[in-house]
Parts: sequence; structure tokens; C-alpha cells
Amino acid sequence: MSDIKKALIAMSGGVDSSVAAYLMQQRGYDCTGITLKLFDRDEDEESTEKTCCSADDIEDARNVCRKLHIPYYVYNFKESFAENVIARFIRAYETGSTPNPCIDCNRYIKFEKLLRRAGELDFDCVVTGHYATVEYRAEDGRYLLKKAVDCSKDQSYVLYSLTQAQLAKTVFPLGVMTKDETRALAEQLGFINARKHDSQDICFVPDGDYARFIESYTGKIYPNGDFVDESGAVLGEHKGIIRYTVGQRKGLGLALPHPMYVKEKNLSENTVVLCDNAALFSKELLATDVNLITVDHIDEPLRVCARVRYNQQEQPATVYAVDSDTIRVVFDEPQRAICKGQAVVLYQGDYVVGGATIL
Repeated sequence: MSDIKKALIAMSGGVDSSVAAYLMQQRGYDCTGITLKLFDRDEDEESTEKTCCSADDIEDARNVCRKLHIPYYVYNFKESFAENVIARFIRAYETGSTPNPCIDCNRYIKFEKLLRRAGELDFDCVVTGHYATVEYRAEDGRYLLKKAVDCSKDQSYVLYSLTQAQLAKTVFPLGVMTKDETRALAEQLGFINARKHDSQDICFVPDGDYARFIESYTGKIYPNGDFVDESGAVLGEHKGIIRYTVGQRKGLGLALPHPMYVKEKNLSENTVVLCDNAALFSKELLATDVNLITVDHIDEPLRVCARVRYNQQEQPATVYAVDSDTIRVVFDEPQRAICKGQAVVLYQGDYVVGGATIL
């Protein structure tokens, strides 16, 4: 029986996962590249440079694997993606939440379905091009999720849901590199995608028009309703409740005497509540579906720094356990536009304590 370890490399067609494959090969792993087919894109959407998962991306991934002389396959996960990512995305908008499909994709597809498939095929680990690091803490046998060296590219926020079992079988080779170093290495290796743009938009909504996608996908029409202020006074007409998110100011289509922002959505009355900027701030939140990484449970108030959105700077806070699956996070200073459905991710230094979904 061979002592060489086998790595399954999740390759998006971008530069990051391509360099990750090379680095694992240099570590002596027997590597196989795979791309996940997650949905069918319209032909006129193939040319976008801001999303992943297109036919061009598959060809770029295949090209890199050919250069590295490693096998390459495409796995069809479309059914699971539709159920666990797209359906959750739509349901969140329909129920007044703000979804985070990248977190759902990582949780239910890349680090659940893919790790299960890797185990069935006797791979030792799954590798992705995420900017983060997995460390092993020998004193208590825990696996830890750590921020990337390149703070501007750190992706630990969208990886908070990884379990101990998943972290044990996951490798992020790029966590110790900067993006510039990754691109330079790709150019040195002659990779076709060395200067390829990073994917930015949600892959199944490449034009960013979430409402159009939801209406097209579901065949539903979301009726117009009233914009109201906090006292219930009607300010105008909205064009369907799925078109608005908490904190939004632009695109309301209203002529108001001063700036107003979306505070909440009342589904039963089909109204969108607007408020002044000051009313968007709050000091605490409740969150459920908790996943903890550095500890098993929170027994007493825990000091952390927390983020309630991907690009937010961490904010000092205290975390309290409400029950086994719910936490209360109290910030030292009020935070703007905390959105139901988004993730709150907790940090101590460079390490992810855990995270949960905001209620």
C-alpha cells in the first residue's frame, strides 16, 4: 500500500485554486483536480469575468491540470446546489432575511458533499484556494481556523461553519501567501489564469439583479406595497419586498426631504419600513445555528471581536450563551444595519472562535 497521500483539489478555474494544486503537488501529494458543476448558466452569461463556474472556467482548470500532469474531473452537484444554496437564497429574501450564499456553498457543498465524496474515493484531504489556515492544537487535539497572512484577502469569515471533522481533512495552502505572491508564482509557472480577475459576484446571479433572478427562477410575482416610516405613515410604493435589504438607501425611487434607509420588512403587511440613519444602529444581536471551533461551548461571558458582514472591521464584543444553539452578542459600541440572515463571526486574535446566523 502506497504511503503517498492523495489530495482532491477543488478548482474553480481561477488562479488561487490553481496555485493551491501546485503547492500540494510540491508537498508530495498525489493530486487530482476537480471542478464542481453547480448550475447551468445561460450562454449570454458565459463571458462575465466576475463570477466562477462558467465553461471557460472549466477549460482553464483543465488547462492547469494538464500543465501539472494531474487527473481532472468535473463533478455534477447541481441538484444539491439548487436545494442547499439557491433555495436557501430565495427563501431568505422571501422571509425578509439577507442571505449569504457563499457561506451556504462552503457549508453544504464544498465541505460537506465534497468531503464526503473525497472520503468515498479514499482521498486524504480536500484542498481549496481559500485564504485562511488550518492549525492543529496538540494540547487538546482541536483543529483551529486562522486568518490568512494577507488580511486584504482573508476568507475566514465565510469558513466559520467548518466542523472539527471537516477541518481535520481540509488544507488551505494559500493562507501563508499574499495575493501578489500567488499571481507571481502562477506567472512563473506559466498558468493561463495567472492574471485572471477574481470572482466577485454571486455565481448564479452574474448581473447582480437578485430580484430578476428570483422571479425568473420561481415564476412568482412579488407584489408592490407601501414604504412606511417607523410610525406607519405611508411614504410611497415599493416594487416587491425581495428588492430591498436592511441599510439600503439607493434605488428606493422616492423623493424624500432627507435620506432614509431600509430598517426592516413587514412580510404580513407587505411593507418596507424606512428610518433615519441613526435608527439603524443597535448594540446587540441574537444568533442561532452556532458552530464553535476553538471551544466546545461557551460557559461564561466571552470577550471577542466580531464581524456581522464580510467586509466589516472586527468590533469588540461580549458573547453570552442563551442555549446550546443560540448566542447573544453585545457590542461595546452600536453597530450599523445588522441584518437577519447574515453571519456573525467571532474572533480572538487571528483565530475564529466560531459563528452563527443572525436572528
